[in-house]
Amino acid sequence: MQPPLLMVPQQNAPEAVAPAPAYYAPAPAPAAATVELGDLGRILLRRRFLILAVTALLTGLTLVYTMLTPALYSSTAQIIVDPEDLQVVTNDVNPSRISPDGGITQVESQVSVAQSNGVLLRAIKAENLTEDPEFNGQGVLGRWMGALFGGNDSDRTATTLDSLRRVLAVKRDDKVLVLNIIITAKSAQKASDIANAIANAYLADQADARKEKAAKASEAITARLDEQRKRVEQAENAVEAYRSQHNMVMAQGNLVSDQELTGLNAELTAAQARTQQLKAQVDQLRRQGGAPDATSEATRSSTISSLRAQEAALVDQIAQLGTGLGPRHPSMIAAQQQLRDLRVLIQRELGRIVTAAETDYERSLANQQALQAKVEALKSKSLDTDQASVRLRELQRDLDAVRTVYANYLQRAQETREQTNVDSTNARIISEAMPALKKSWPPKGLLVFGAVFGGLALGIGMALIAEYLSPTVLSANQMQSAIEAPVLGVLPGRGRRRSGAAAQKTDAVAGLALQRIAAATRRPSDWPLVPSILVASPPEDKAQRSRVAWQLANAAAARGRRVLFIDINAGKGQKDPQPGVLDVLRGEYPLDAVSRYAPGSSVALIGRGRPAAVFQEAQALYFAHRMLAEANRSFELVVIDGGALADDLNVLPLVAMADEILLVARLNATPMRDVASTSEAVSVMGRLPTGAMLVDEAA
Repeated sequence: MQPPLLMVPQQNAPEAVAPAPAYYAPAPAPAAATVELGDLGRILLRRRFLILAVTALLTGLTLVYTMLTPALYSSTAQIIVDPEDLQVVTNDVNPSRISPDGGITQVESQVSVAQSNGVLLRAIKAENLTEDPEFNGQGVLGRWMGALFGGNDSDRTATTLDSLRRVLAVKRDDKVLVLNIIITAKSAQKASDIANAIANAYLADQADARKEKAAKASEAITARLDEQRKRVEQAENAVEAYRSQHNMVMAQGNLVSDQELTGLNAELTAAQARTQQLKAQVDQLRRQGGAPDATSEATRSSTISSLRAQEAALVDQIAQLGTGLGPRHPSMIAAQQQLRDLRVLIQRELGRIVTAAETDYERSLANQQALQAKVEALKSKSLDTDQASVRLRELQRDLDAVRTVYANYLQRAQETREQTNVDSTNARIISEAMPALKKSWPPKGLLVFGAVFGGLALGIGMALIAEYLSPTVLSANQMQSAIEAPVLGVLPGRGRRRSGAAAQKTDAVAGLALQRIAAATRRPSDWPLVPSILVASPPEDKAQRSRVAWQLANAAAARGRRVLFIDINAGKGQKDPQPGVLDVLRGEYPLDAVSRYAPGSSVALIGRGRPAAVFQEAQALYFAHRMLAEANRSFELVVIDGGALADDLNVLPLVAMADEILLVARLNATPMRDVASTSEAVSVMGRLPTGAMLVDEAA
């Protein structure tokens, strides 16, 4: 706490007094006022009318908006899109590949496709929205102007497209492959019709896009077919020309000469085997000499077998005849003659077999030699065509490659041509849009609820901004931080009816403040000046300042102390005021001559006095010192209502002589800038506030 300014009494004349100019020294700037969390309630309570006004205004505007805004209805059509398309053909123009994220990215791209111009223009055409005033931007006046001056269809379409985009929302639900097409319109039926039209337009656009892609691929491949066909013809002509040039006749894909050589080689091999076999037979017959009947040829001959059988029969017959008739019997002789003739036939037949074998051998040998000669001739010819065959095979390979490419192109052209007639898109409408039963906008209850809370939030924000721009005294701690002096007490205001208990509490607060002042003041026991308290405030707190000063005086008087109350504002502005403190400070009147007791009170009063005469500051300090010294003989406490110090410099001597300087402010009402200006005025007068008293009008 700032200690009181002590001054030594002067024994000399007033002109000789030269007080130290300490009251002109600049004081340190007051600390910045701080707002605590508990002060927010006081701010909001004090500015409750602003908050309520903002809330009521915003709520009213919202109600007006909900009543004037036409109702809107929303309908939703759902489409499921499978990233894996239908596998209609193996070699599809539009191959289906699922991305690592399960196709979510592919389906997300379909959200943009569903909102593309192509899809929306299809829906606009299907629903004839260019003639709908809700979307084409033309009311009755617009239609009349269009009929008179003509309208631009392209501008109307662009306007309709832009209007449709504003009421369209395409969303994909989380973790699913479903597109939600949401349309908001003034009619529930119209909203559902447009949503279904967009869904159907999306499916049609996807099908047409795939058909168009397949058609373009088919056209590109077909355009290449003619070139591939020409290349095949050129390759075939080159092969045929080379064959004609080198006399290379082909049959079944091979040269005729090669086929002939292969056949002759086979025949030559067979002839050589046949000749060897016949030669072996002839050699065997020649080695057996006159008994060729033991050869395999004789054994296999049916003629020889028949003759042998007859011979065996005759031999058996002769044996039987010899036993029964004798050797000279005619039958015996005839049988023996037949046997001899039969054996002659057998020998002749065996001779023919030998001759036939030799003939066959000679013929086979001649045939072998002839075939060998032909083979040698063809081999010689084949050696001449080997070099030509190398180039021919190269040309043939080129021809085969070109034919393969041409066949692939031809097959692919047929496949892509057929794919233009097949829709492989794996998307379908799983839920058609239905007319909404309830309007989606404006949600009256939700908007009013939001307006109330939004208005409260906006009002609170404006209240806090207003408090920030013009802060007021919110609490004792804030006041103490601002003036760097303690708050001695908080008195209740006079706005409410005071009860006896409340009045006692007010007196107790004032008495406690006096006790705190006495406990904090350090005065010598023989100090000649009476203890003094000066109460000051901003100009707008005049009533509260006077009340606090008078309450302090009454509290001291109630405790048996003799009190002098100096009111610097009493009589101010009167034409002929009574002598007062200013007259005492000029040395014109003694203290006893201007003091008087109020009716029914033990407190002596002194008014402002006459301000016409000008007094010197040094003289005023001397007479102020003398006044307090004189008061010490009759009073125990002087309470000074110092008024607004910033507006009245005449109170400067009293500020310099006072033991305690108390600032008065109203909670939640006195601006902090006024507190700062009053504290600054005290510091300019050479002192610092030693305490403060607050008045709570709401208490």
